[in-house]
Amino acid sequence: MPEAVAEGEVPMLVAVVPARNEVESIEKVIDLVLAAGAALVIPVVNGSTDGTAAAVRSRAGARVAPVFFDEPLGVDVPRAVGALCAREAGAGCVLFVDGDMGGDIRPALVALVDAVQRGADLALTDCYPHGCPREPLAVKLLRVRALLNRVIGRAELGAASPSHGPHAVSARFLARIPAPELAVPPVALALAAREGLRIAVGAAIPHSLLGSPVRSEEHASRIAETIVGDCIEAYRVFRGQKRSRTWGGRTYVGYHRHRRRDLLASFDPATWCAGRLHTRHRTPPA
Repeated sequence: MPEAVAEGEVPMLVAVVPARNEVESIEKVIDLVLAAGAALVIPVVNGSTDGTAAAVRSRAGARVAPVFFDEPLGVDVPRAVGALCAREAGAGCVLFVDGDMGGDIRPALVALVDAVQRGADLALTDCYPHGCPREPLAVKLLRVRALLNRVIGRAELGAASPSHGPHAVSARFLARIPAPELAVPPVALALAAREGLRIAVGAAIPHSLLGSPVRSEEHASRIAETIVGDCIEAYRVFRGQKRSRTWGGRTYVGYHRHRRRDLLASFDPATWCAGRLHTRHRTPPA
């Protein structure tokens, strides 16, 4: 059950950190979100084979309560798992930071949390504050993201998206938007707009400063296809239409088929919460 918040107490800030094979950066990211004010960090370690799980276990305690999956959850599904846990823990604000974002992003994280504390229900990061990149794939993707934002009545967001960069949500967002919808971030964005929740760009940090490692061109292409499909699905959800990832005769799949909604559906955050309380109250080793 969620922990009660005493009158006058600042709502608890929880950070969700998805991580798969991020042993080089995961501890730094945990330190970053703790330094940004997180009272609780939930690393969602899934399908890791490189020592990430061991690194996270070494940090487990009162303020770091991980979730472990032997199998990969697929892109964005760990966020949904973390959202379920954060809601169970009684979070007042949830900060989402990927486990590979080891750059100097603490000021941006603080700004996102501040935006939620000032009334935003979804605070996004502008990852291209100095203008659009020149790469054709990135240009296409940003145009699709900006188009979705215009369609949902949030043109002021530009191309900002929960698919890219750290972001934060309020307790009201957690209550209104079903956690499984966070597995497709543009859908969560569209539902927030349809619900009349407050959405804002809360921080700006160039993509190159996030600290994420450079991936292959094939990976970049599949991620772009995933996000385009997500935006198509989000458009249809916003319009109250049947979900689809097809537009102009083409179906955009990308990594979507690897999203393990079955593992998400079988996950019980109450069990995680009970384990967290045990960790918090056990006697530390001598």
